[in-house]
Amino acid sequence: MKKMMKVVLAGVILLSLAACGSKEEADKLDTIKDKGVIKVATSPDYAPFGFHTTIDGKDKIVGADIEMVEAIAKKMDVKVDWVDMSFNAVLAAAKEGKADIAVSAISVTSEREKSFDFTTDYYTSPQVIVINKQNADKLNSIESFAGKQVGAQKGTIQENIVKQQMKDAKLVSIEKLPNIFLEVKNGSLDGLVVEKTVADAYVNQNPELMIAEIPLKSMKEDSLCIAVPKGNEKLVKELDKHIKEMKADGTIDKMVEENNQLAQKGGE
Repeated sequence: MKKMMKVVLAGVILLSLAACGSKEEADKLDTIKDKGVIKVATSPDYAPFGFHTTIDGKDKIVGADIEMVEAIAKKMDVKVDWVDMSFNAVLAAAKEGKADIAVSAISVTSEREKSFDFTTDYYTSPQVIVINKQNADKLNSIESFAGKQVGAQKGTIQENIVKQQMKDAKLVSIEKLPNIFLEVKNGSLDGLVVEKTVADAYVNQNPELMIAEIPLKSMKEDSLCIAVPKGNEKLVKELDKHIKEMKADGTIDKMVEENNQLAQKGGE
């Protein structure tokens, strides 16, 4: 009897492990299609890719990233459930299963590749340094930032750019990007590092600011991709198909351009 009980128990354990294994191995694409919803983590403080604006008296999340994902979801015949959070939490949310994917002008790094697979890139933008115009004569080279405070959004590749390419500067990491621009505008920070497309939107809104004519080295991280937790090859393939189509016909470039114009008219 004891032997029989052991055999039965072993069988139950094996079946349980198999069930767990199959659950873990299920591709998110199947779950998304079954539910009819794709849950997306984003940080809408990064115009023109994601930002808040007022439309018909109501606050709304808009941006090129937002439009792109909505268009992809429509092609997939599913709806989008947006999860609004700080950028520092976006990737963690996807990794922990609180979202299916992360979309927030995300760049690929070797560290991020340990936990995520990335789609083909959908947009590329060089990195720039934004300063207050009144400091244009003083802050005109990388060397001129020695001992100066340079801001970067927390959890972004811009933190590494400051550390690696502006080694004598003092990095100041801040969670919300609009706050960093405000501190440069007010003189609390000497400059900030950000993608040029994003810098253009803020500089055009704030005549006190300018993009310094100081070149930063190009990096593979200049390209933006969608982050997908590892083990979801079908989902990555599906997203890639739609991204490539939208890049080829100029749809994504148009989205970036139109949302840049919207941001300059009064988006956050």
